Amino acid sequence: MRILITEDDKEIRALMRSTLSIEGFEVITATSISEARAILKQNLPDVMVLDLGLPDGDGTSLVNELRQHSNLPIIVVSARHQEEQKVRLLDAGADDYLTKPFSIPELLARLRVALRHRGTHLAAAKTTYEFDQLKVDLQAHNVTLKQQTLHLTPTEFNLLARLVRSAGRVVTHRQLLTDVWGPEYLEHTHYLRLYMAQLRAKIEDNPAEPHYLLTETGVGYRLAE
Repeated sequence: MRILITEDDKEIRALMRSTLSIEGFEVITATSISEARAILKQNLPDVMVLDLGLPDGDGTSLVNELRQHSNLPIIVVSARHQEEQKVRLLDAGADDYLTKPFSIPELLARLRVALRHRGTHLAAAKTTYEFDQLKVDLQAHNVTLKQQTLHLTPTEFNLLARLVRSAGRVVTHRQLLTDVWGPEYLEHTHYLRLYMAQLRAKIEDNPAEPHYLLTETGVGYRLAE
């Protein structure tokens, strides 16, 4: 399930990207109307989350454009809370309107409803993992090894979470860099090597001969299952 997040606030965009990736979405991001247009022309996503206050204009124009030729589910997120604004967006074709600040669980609920109205039902994302003495609960944000809680940095946790979602299958270097750091980091393979080394140092008895975090040479990484 591909989701396009069009949001110029870096922190909000990063939060939505990391959380929705953990929930099983393939996340694409844009920071402006023009960037979103370019992405939409190349490959239409399954759903879009759209901020209104963008650097090159009002997101309302993008809703109007899309509704001329597409029934793509659109969830508007905005700091604007005026009732007239909400009604205008919904009449223009937005599926829902969330006022900032909002909770991620509420966003996920609104996404499920919008997709269900299009006849698409979201399968539950894989959020738990247990193999040998390693246990991961993504929703509880908890990782234990030999019944001891591991303390991971946010990036370490997001990297492990992405592997949990595909446990037993190879996740390519490109996929990991895109999902954990964002598409602008595709060339920064040293980030991936560094954080994988840190994860192995915390999880593996012998990081040089990993038991859980396996390397697929020249391709990517796989979480043992």
